[in-house]
Amino acid sequence: MKLYVEPMDSVVVDVDSDGRVRFEDDIRECWHVPSLQERRAIIYAARQEREALTELLEIIEKPAD
Repeated sequence: MKLYVEPMDSVVVDVDSDGRVRFEDDIRECWHVPSLQERRAIIYAARQEREALTELLEIIEKPAD
Protein backbone atom coordinates (compact mmCIF):
# COMPACT_ATOMS: atom_id res chain seq x y z
CA MET A 1 0.00 0.00 0.00
CA LYS A 2 1.10 3.54 -0.70
CA LEU A 3 -0.96 6.50 0.43
CA TYR A 4 0.29 10.02 -0.13
CA VAL A 5 -0.73 12.30 2.76
CA GLU A 6 -0.39 15.81 1.37
CA PRO A 7 -0.49 17.81 4.65
CA MET A 8 2.37 15.69 5.96
CA ASP A 9 4.14 15.46 2.59
CA SER A 10 4.69 11.78 3.38
CA VAL A 11 3.72 8.42 1.97
CA VAL A 12 2.29 5.77 4.27
CA VAL A 13 3.51 2.34 3.13
CA ASP A 14 2.21 0.09 5.89
CA VAL A 15 -0.12 0.06 8.87
CA ASP A 16 -0.52 -2.54 11.59
CA SER A 17 -3.58 -3.60 13.58
CA ASP A 18 -2.56 -1.30 16.46
CA GLY A 19 -2.73 1.78 14.18
CA ARG A 20 1.01 2.27 13.89
CA VAL A 21 2.28 3.32 10.47
CA ARG A 22 5.48 3.20 8.47
CA PHE A 23 6.49 5.99 6.14
CA GLU A 24 8.29 5.57 2.83
CA ASP A 25 10.92 8.21 3.60
CA ASP A 26 11.80 6.83 7.05
CA ILE A 27 15.31 5.44 6.62
CA ARG A 28 15.07 3.66 9.97
CA GLU A 29 12.00 1.74 8.72
CA CYS A 30 10.46 1.84 12.18
CA TRP A 31 6.82 1.88 13.20
CA HIS A 32 5.39 5.24 14.20
CA VAL A 33 2.36 5.98 16.40
CA PRO A 34 0.73 8.93 14.63
CA SER A 35 -0.41 11.93 16.64
CA LEU A 36 -4.07 12.91 16.55
CA GLN A 37 -3.34 15.49 13.86
CA GLU A 38 -1.40 12.94 11.79
CA ARG A 39 -4.20 10.39 12.19
CA ARG A 40 -6.72 12.93 10.95
CA ALA A 41 -4.54 13.76 7.94
CA ILE A 42 -4.11 10.06 7.11
CA ILE A 43 -7.85 9.39 7.45
CA TYR A 44 -8.68 12.38 5.24
CA ALA A 45 -6.20 11.26 2.56
CA ALA A 46 -7.50 7.68 2.67
CA ARG A 47 -11.11 8.82 2.29
CA GLN A 48 -10.18 11.06 -0.65
CA GLU A 49 -8.34 8.18 -2.30
CA ARG A 50 -11.28 5.83 -1.71
CA GLU A 51 -13.64 8.31 -3.39
CA ALA A 52 -11.30 8.69 -6.36
CA LEU A 53 -10.98 4.92 -6.74
CA THR A 54 -14.76 4.46 -6.49
CA GLU A 55 -15.25 7.03 -9.24
CA LEU A 56 -12.61 5.31 -11.37
CA LEU A 57 -14.32 1.94 -10.95
CA GLU A 58 -17.72 3.37 -11.86
CA ILE A 59 -16.28 4.83 -15.06
CA ILE A 60 -14.27 1.77 -16.05
CA GLU A 61 -17.03 -0.74 -15.26
CA LYS A 62 -19.63 1.20 -17.26
CA PRO A 63 -20.67 -0.81 -20.32
CA ALA A 64 -19.49 0.62 -23.61
CA ASP A 65 -22.25 2.07 -25.77
